[in-house]
Amino acid sequence: MSTPNAVPVSLAEIARIAGVGRAAVSNWRRRHDSFPTRIGGTDVSPQFSLAEVEQWLRDNGKLKDIGGREFLWPRFEALGSRDESGLAIAESARLMRAPRARVSPSELSPAARELVSEAARLGRSEGPRETFEFLLQRWLETHVRQLSTTPSQLASLVTRIALAVRLSRGEGGLTVFDPACGTGHLSAAAMQEYDGSGLVVLGCERDPALAALACARLGFVTENREVRTEIATADALRDDPFAGVRADIALCNPPFNERDWGYEELATDQRWTHGLPPRTEPELAWVQHLLSHLKPGGAAVIVLPPAVASRKAGRRIRGSLLRTGMLRAVVALPPGSAQPHSVSLQLWVLRAAPDSPVSPAASQDALLVDATRFARPGAREPGPDWDALGAFVLSALEVLDHPDADLPESAVRVPLLDLLDDEVDVTPGRYTASSTEPSGIELAASWGRLGASLADLAGHVQYLSKLGFEAETPQATATVGDLVKAGALTLRAGQQPSETAAPSREAAVPLLTVPDLLMDGTPSGLLPVGSAHTIVEGGDVVVAGVVRAFKAWVHEGPPMALGPQLYALRVDQEKLDAHFLAGCLRAPANGRQAGTHASSSSRVDIRRLQVLQLPLEEQTAYAETFRRLTTFEALLAKADDLGKGLVSDVSDRLAAGGLTA
Repeated sequence: MSTPNAVPVSLAEIARIAGVGRAAVSNWRRRHDSFPTRIGGTDVSPQFSLAEVEQWLRDNGKLKDIGGREFLWPRFEALGSRDESGLAIAESARLMRAPRARVSPSELSPAARELVSEAARLGRSEGPRETFEFLLQRWLETHVRQLSTTPSQLASLVTRIALAVRLSRGEGGLTVFDPACGTGHLSAAAMQEYDGSGLVVLGCERDPALAALACARLGFVTENREVRTEIATADALRDDPFAGVRADIALCNPPFNERDWGYEELATDQRWTHGLPPRTEPELAWVQHLLSHLKPGGAAVIVLPPAVASRKAGRRIRGSLLRTGMLRAVVALPPGSAQPHSVSLQLWVLRAAPDSPVSPAASQDALLVDATRFARPGAREPGPDWDALGAFVLSALEVLDHPDADLPESAVRVPLLDLLDDEVDVTPGRYTASSTEPSGIELAASWGRLGASLADLAGHVQYLSKLGFEAETPQATATVGDLVKAGALTLRAGQQPSETAAPSREAAVPLLTVPDLLMDGTPSGLLPVGSAHTIVEGGDVVVAGVVRAFKAWVHEGPPMALGPQLYALRVDQEKLDAHFLAGCLRAPANGRQAGTHASSSSRVDIRRLQVLQLPLEEQTAYAETFRRLTTFEALLAKADDLGKGLVSDVSDRLAAGGLTA
């Protein structure tokens, strides 16, 4: 057994350190008597000594060429306290940037202070900023249920919107304000998006650990730049540390649904120029807080839950925001844009009235933009198509200052008279739904595509229905394992990608995983070109080795990397036809026979899959039929999608009236 001071690590953490899947670690534990003994946890979730694991990995040649960060993080996690580990990471960052500085005698324990010194030394050797970002990301992942962060892509979009919408563009630089900055995602995005001089970034965060991490993050972003930053640790609503300060742009992703936001003590606060926010509407308090800090013509963008746009309690404040021209636009984001990922969050775009008589007057309407169609349900990680989403939203917002500009689809200008009713509902989908009904020309085109698909289906039905089969007679088969031994094919297993910086798209190969197959089959990851992973090329057969996603196909197109539980088979073309092999392998009965268990999450033993033993010349007819069967399956799916879409579109048109036949 290990000592009481041992740093515990789980099987998942060991797999991450070794750059393998968790199943591989479980296999090592089963096969090697020398594997470290469990020091804690349970039989289902055991924990092991980090030092013993590191020594075992080195002794058995299982440790890949990784930096010390992987071994450093479990020690931060072992500190136990979320706040202490966060403060320790922030203090480490400070020391990384200032080699001669000493650890501050703060709330940190002796163990934490010692760890801070080690982390600072490691960061200076392996890259200060990279080491800090690694530790910060692990900290955020560990405490994901307690924290709500703004994804970097959303932070960038929010900043670009604010910069585009603001009217105040003086020569004195830019002041950015974020009253609930968290770990500084929005502030960092503003510093990256604005490349001018005279940048001032002001932030506020009531959680000391988050505020310290925000300071650390911005410290790296400001390197080699003349930028003034100030992060205050305070409750911005109750005790505003920047009272009287005015900013060019304000960005905010505030806490949602907080009832204890200061309703009683702030009842007479001068910020509530549009009305006292009800106790159940804290988000509208943040909206007015942002407006109170804007310069004339300044812009604010705030991330809000969709209920704020329609809740009855907030209708009076929404009405005032609309009448005064402060609320310029509402953008409905696709689900998955930020936490909570199941909700279609909204961006409220606000702008303070300009003080110049030559500035354009606010138009008497509001822009409502429904961008929910940019969701990517097939992506491995939650999130929309950010490039397309950003281009669409920024294009739609151009009409705020150019009323004659054409609106893109799913964006609509709504007159105030239509909004200022008993509900004052500014939910974009309520007003854009009618504008997205398909036209007669679009319906005709859809019917034409469906007809062409059905015609193709009929041709394949005619061919496949004429297939004849002899009475059942035993057919000789060979397993994939036998064919590998005979040299008829080679078998390679996909691998768990190591956690490295994301490569540029120009120097990357797509990564396909089992979750991708369970969605739409589109690779959602990228790996650096030349990385030591299983790469398939055109003509290789790919097999998914799990029951719930079992399939086999011949890869076509550019090279692609395979993740865990995916396998690449490369045939000897003098012995096997790739399409014949894929057709034999993907037979459902074949997969059931080779499955290791009965559950849908179990694996398929690829080496046990059966393949007909036929001469190469006889394989050709089978290969052609397998191809037709695969095409038939794809046409069925396409016709199904087209048919469902037409049912939905025609139902909408019928419900809108105007039937002529």
